[in-house]
Amino acid sequence: MTAIKERPILFSAPMVRAILDGQKTVTRRPIKGNQIPSRSKSDFPEHQWMAVVQDHPRWGFAAFGATEEECAAELAMYGGCPYGRQGDRLWVREAWAADAQVDAIAPRDFSQGEPIFYPADGAVRQTGCSMITRGRGRPSIHMPRWASRILLEITDVRVERLQDISEVQAMAEGISAVAFRPDDGWPICTGYMVGPDDGKTALETTAAKAFAGLWNSTGGDWDANPWVWVVEFKRVQP
Repeated sequence: MTAIKERPILFSAPMVRAILDGQKTVTRRPIKGNQIPSRSKSDFPEHQWMAVVQDHPRWGFAAFGATEEECAAELAMYGGCPYGRQGDRLWVREAWAADAQVDAIAPRDFSQGEPIFYPADGAVRQTGCSMITRGRGRPSIHMPRWASRILLEITDVRVERLQDISEVQAMAEGISAVAFRPDDGWPICTGYMVGPDDGKTALETTAAKAFAGLWNSTGGDWDANPWVWVVEFKRVQP
């Protein structure tokens, strides 16, 4: 029997809120490496598509296929998703803060009873000790496992090209449908954006366009249309 593994995964505040609301059930992450997302010029029919996911002077890994779908299938089979496989779990790292009295202390030296503040939604974890004064904000990458409040179970892992995302999948990425605003001047009833409607953020005409903006805002390149890991999940009790 294969043991269930746990791995950390980082999410921004809007995506944490979407997970807590049950709106976000999938995440797309770039496949690291020197990708070649367009048709190769191979003379071999079975090598018409290629994606290089590990480029090294002495060794590496490339996926090939007669079609883009075959290439993606080989990539998923042999590429080894760094986030795990179906049944594995992901504990969420998010921005956080502890009490001000431990501002000068590194997280590794914290007591696990330390109260934790979660800026994403203003929640406070109080186990043993109560927070007196909220301390400095700490980045998600420095969150220890015991301070994580969200645990996800992977339900599916696959490989796709980024721009193949459907409207349904874009909504599952945490995109919200927003009622038409008269000032927008659109002849449509619904617009789309990341997170709840604040009445100010410009809306997109499709959920996929809103997701494209989200992708670019995190340093990605939507127009490059890279291969991505598609990791579907459900929330479980920590």
